[in-house]
Amino acid sequence: MTMQIKPILAALRHHKAGTLLIAAQIALTLAIVCNALFIIHARLVRLHQPSGIDEASLLVIGNQWAGKPGSDQMASLMAADLDTLRKVPGVANVYATNTFPLGNGGMALGVSHSPDKLKSVTTSGIYFADENALATLGLKLVEGRNFRPDEIGQLDRQGYVKPDVVIITRALAALMFPQRSAIGQPIYISAKPSIVIGIVDELRTPWVDTSFAKWADYSTLIPYRELTPIVQYIVRVQPGQLDEVMHRVRAALYAANRLRVISPKDGVRSFAQVREQAYRDDRGMAILMSGISVILLLITGAGIVGLTSFWVGQRRKQIGVRRALGATRHDILSYFLTENLLIAVGGVVLGGVLAIGLNLWLMKQFELDRLAPGYLLAGVVTLLLLGQGAVLAPALRASRVPPVEATRSI
Repeated sequence: MTMQIKPILAALRHHKAGTLLIAAQIALTLAIVCNALFIIHARLVRLHQPSGIDEASLLVIGNQWAGKPGSDQMASLMAADLDTLRKVPGVANVYATNTFPLGNGGMALGVSHSPDKLKSVTTSGIYFADENALATLGLKLVEGRNFRPDEIGQLDRQGYVKPDVVIITRALAALMFPQRSAIGQPIYISAKPSIVIGIVDELRTPWVDTSFAKWADYSTLIPYRELTPIVQYIVRVQPGQLDEVMHRVRAALYAANRLRVISPKDGVRSFAQVREQAYRDDRGMAILMSGISVILLLITGAGIVGLTSFWVGQRRKQIGVRRALGATRHDILSYFLTENLLIAVGGVVLGGVLAIGLNLWLMKQFELDRLAPGYLLAGVVTLLLLGQGAVLAPALRASRVPPVEATRSI
């Protein structure tokens, strides 16, 4: 193979346009495919990231009251709904809240050690909860205690979030109080201090977008019921009864009071459905990028096949001369495989530079992570194998050119 390098390079200098075209195509494909695979993997990882709750046993009911009930009326309507839901066969627990993990909506507030909001340590997702929230969600209390019923307040449309006590996640506790326990310590999500009474192991914020990733584990539960016409009921069902309870709760709520709207499409959802809807864009992006990668690889392979076939047609007399001078079929096959390998190596070297440059641009524009070397290595190996596989059929045809071709005109 070493003996063939010089004549191969000399031949490629006579076919500069085709050589540069294939090398550029390989380079562009490598740059795009490496970053596409990196993005696909990141999206697939996001699809399965834990929310911190017992999703398999939970339902979400989105309820909207008709008319414009006042705060006092809202409080009694919510209390009646919670009582109705607890009586539904198969329901283990329930509570009312403003949002839930993977809900992609809700409230976020700065958390600090002082009332000065300009000195916030981080941002936290805010969940309204009561004494039933931890048990309903399946959250693990690792330190401190749960809310007491007498600590649950009510928040109307004109109210301000200023709880006396809060429960925070382990990650937020470690950030706010790295040298000591957070239990009994004050934090500020308003101008009033809130005392940390409990710490749960894990509870992700409601948003799944990457722009919220820096504080995705920093959640705060506050003891409020929000008295607004739109409320979310989180229902924990007994094992094996999820489907049955999904059909029962809607009928039970309408039987108790028909002056409400529960969407027939997604008014009652399991968390499997919530997760599917939350990550629909990520799944679609992964499928799109996979399709683009496959198409680019097929186009690159087809380009190599087409160019090599063209070169074989042009060189039939040359190949015949080499055969007449004693070159074996293996020599001819090796020649074209080596020629293509040299073009591919040049392409992947350029493609590696382009892949890193493209990743740096994506990091700046879309806050993506740095491209891991493994993806670049996998892309290089894939393109080299693709190139050798694509050239194999034309090279085999070239190796079968008989020596008699040397005596024929082109």
